[in-house]
Amino acid sequence: MTSNEQKIAAKQFIKDWKDRGYEKGESQIFWLSLLRDVFGVEKPEKFIIFEEKVHIDHTSFIDGFIPSTHVLIEQKGLGKDLRKGIKQSDGTLLSPFQQAVRYSSMLPYSQRPRWIVTCNFSSFLVYDMEKPTGEPEEILLENLEKEYYRLSFIVEHGNENIKREMEISIQAGDIVGVLYDEILAQYKEPTNENSLKSLNMLCVRLVFCLYAEDAGIFGRKNMFHDYISGFDVRNMRKALIELFQVLDTKIEDRDPYIDAELAEFPYVNGGLFSDENIEIPQFTEHIREVLLSKASEDFDWSEISPTIFGAVFESTLNPETRRSGGMHYTSIENIHKVIDPLFLDELKEELEKIKSIQTIKTKVTRLKDFQKKLSELKFLDKTTPRLIQFHTLKNAVNPPFLGGFLFSGTVAA
Repeated sequence: MTSNEQKIAAKQFIKDWKDRGYEKGESQIFWLSLLRDVFGVEKPEKFIIFEEKVHIDHTSFIDGFIPSTHVLIEQKGLGKDLRKGIKQSDGTLLSPFQQAVRYSSMLPYSQRPRWIVTCNFSSFLVYDMEKPTGEPEEILLENLEKEYYRLSFIVEHGNENIKREMEISIQAGDIVGVLYDEILAQYKEPTNENSLKSLNMLCVRLVFCLYAEDAGIFGRKNMFHDYISGFDVRNMRKALIELFQVLDTKIEDRDPYIDAELAEFPYVNGGLFSDENIEIPQFTEHIREVLLSKASEDFDWSEISPTIFGAVFESTLNPETRRSGGMHYTSIENIHKVIDPLFLDELKEELEKIKSIQTIKTKVTRLKDFQKKLSELKFLDKTTPRLIQFHTLKNAVNPPFLGGFLFSGTVAA
């Protein structure tokens, strides 16, 4: 389901369950409807288990359990206080959360919940069992249209994929860090502000080339690698300068006698390679080896999620971050929880409408207008007060380039 479809479904779900909720007769209907209608689970009755037996000093039943995402649900009727103790059959007073924890302790270790959700039809309290003593997050039914994504953990199966993407991105940051340190040592004045700016730009250009050859932007796998490998260390600096000039030159404006290997490279718009005055030092054999082997042959840059691509650069090239001893990434889920409802859902919806236009001339005109709109968008980051512009998108027409830099530009904020 798209985010827009989920919003519409959540709005209807709110309408269906407003001022309604009988614990014994409607709990299962409530959760089956939430899973099917709002989160798109095709067969929710096979996804969630109701009334699973657990043995304490007596037989009890877990209201709901989702094995695949390790979610345990303790459901109460409408109007019940989810934080108040309820008298148990043994005379003890336990809150719904404490009841759920008791049930959890009787489950096999591999089946214990990562999440416990207590619910009274009008409110969800979400407990992350990685922080069992922490305060729960509260999600109100009345806000579900805007906040449905906060319950997405009940159906998400992508944890391993997300973990893999994060590992790959951290590896990418390590590679950039090695190149940064090795090249920095070759500058005549490594603490000079202009030299540091040049180094940052050089690293961004190198990583773009590595990403472009793996992601198909250059048109052929290992295209950048094969070009660089044809030069010994003494000529690598000159080879890079010539390549950057070619990448910044339109095909029709290039020297007709240009070397055939350089002529294969496409024109990269957006100004990434436009500054010819950046300071590029001589390379060493070790830098050449890192660039060709570790950064190119042994690593696939296309596996990096564009969503956190910008964070690799920001964390690696920011001197303050490097001095503080590490890179810090916002998770993909949390990034999208913020940017999707704020602006990205609307932009995607607008793009889909344009793509559905049948008349080619009209579609191209609308796409160019949309492209211009993207290039002029500005976002204010609340954590660090600076404006981020999508200036790298201006005049960009290559779809992979556009898509990658749309996301990374957003996240770099």
